[in-house]
Amino acid sequence: MILVETELWSKFLSILSNNVNDVTYNTWFQPLKLYKLDQENNKIIIKVPMPSYKTLLNSKWYDLVENTLFDITGITYEISFVSQEDILENDNDTNDNIEIIEEKQVFETNLNPDYTFDNYVMGETNKFAKTTAMAVASQPGKIYNPLFIYGKCGVGKTHLMHAIGNYITNNSNLRVLYTKSLDFRDEFVSISSGTKEEIATKSKYFKNKYFNLDVLIIDDIQFLVGAEKTQQEFFQLFEELHSKNKQIIISSDTSPDDLKKLEERLKSRLTFSLPVDIFPPDYDLRVRILKDKIKKFSISSLITDEAIEYIANLYDSDIRPLEGAITRIQAYTAMYVPESVDLKFVMEALGNDSSKNIYANNSITTIQKAVADYYEITVDTLKSKKRSNNVAYPRMLAMYLSRMLTEESLPRIGLEFGGRDHSTVIHAINKITKDIKENKQLQEIVNEIKNKI
Repeated sequence: MILVETELWSKFLSILSNNVNDVTYNTWFQPLKLYKLDQENNKIIIKVPMPSYKTLLNSKWYDLVENTLFDITGITYEISFVSQEDILENDNDTNDNIEIIEEKQVFETNLNPDYTFDNYVMGETNKFAKTTAMAVASQPGKIYNPLFIYGKCGVGKTHLMHAIGNYITNNSNLRVLYTKSLDFRDEFVSISSGTKEEIATKSKYFKNKYFNLDVLIIDDIQFLVGAEKTQQEFFQLFEELHSKNKQIIISSDTSPDDLKKLEERLKSRLTFSLPVDIFPPDYDLRVRILKDKIKKFSISSLITDEAIEYIANLYDSDIRPLEGAITRIQAYTAMYVPESVDLKFVMEALGNDSSKNIYANNSITTIQKAVADYYEITVDTLKSKKRSNNVAYPRMLAMYLSRMLTEESLPRIGLEFGGRDHSTVIHAINKITKDIKENKQLQEIVNEIKNKI
């Protein structure tokens, strides 16, 4: 086994896990193995668990795989996907000079490392929840099991759950998994499709993944309402883990008693959990959250306390509007480069007229034309399947600007660029964002194109 190649594959999987949703990653990418790497001819062969994977990977995910490998290595590889059957058929033609990588499968926790107890801002409305969560993290499976966290959307439930998982993984060897209830449902339902061999393989993978956990963290349990078979499977999983004193952490937008349409035996188990509610943040907590989140943005040194207090008073329901306000102000600041982000500037940035000026008057078509003109290519070329760098990079830049300067969704942007998947758009945004920070010339190019738009 070559250490460099092992690190390459580990980094490849890590990047993909952040660019696609959990179900897509666990179903289509986590089972892949690096089979052969020909560095002289820039060829890479990836082993898939079953033949049906090859068709979808080639048709839908090839661009994402190729772009991810390029970001890591700077090399555009010719990629081939092979199954075990292909390997047996072509065994006699194997090039002995190419190393075979026996990659050990890495268990993915699905945890966001950015969510920790340290950056979970505590106030009167979430003090009990954080204190309880820290107790569970320090002694998983021993106290408050199961733990049931509930509250309205955007009050910090997910952050707290990730914080528990991250603390446990950083301080023990326990097997921790975070998943959303809809992803659990989709993964369970997907087992029933395919050939008998494929069904057996997926069923075995599902059982091994979920029934051997030490800590299960499942978000938004309310979405299992109506999914009877999935509820039955989750009940069996719950019973199995709980009987072995494995920690279970569940979140919902309502208390266990209010999950009226949940299967009765599952609801009864949740009723015996420790229910911990989180209330919407009060004014003081909103101010502290804003100050904490603004630290990550360039406006942190420009924004005044008066402006922060205005935002805190403007959005009083949950945390997400606060985050959205910061993002909009950051974008507005990038446009107008003020000396100070004061109350007047923030009111303009968050007002209806200014938001229309930044977003509504810009369209993906306008951005595509501006980028195409700058790089002296056609819009049709920009939207084509061509992967050469003189086309691929302008395309990524145009996707980035489409996200920054319009309110279009990721799927919509992908559709306007030749029917590409939203994960390809995410990759482009992340790539250009990183390059802008490191490349002053690219910053100038972006500003020049913005001016044309």
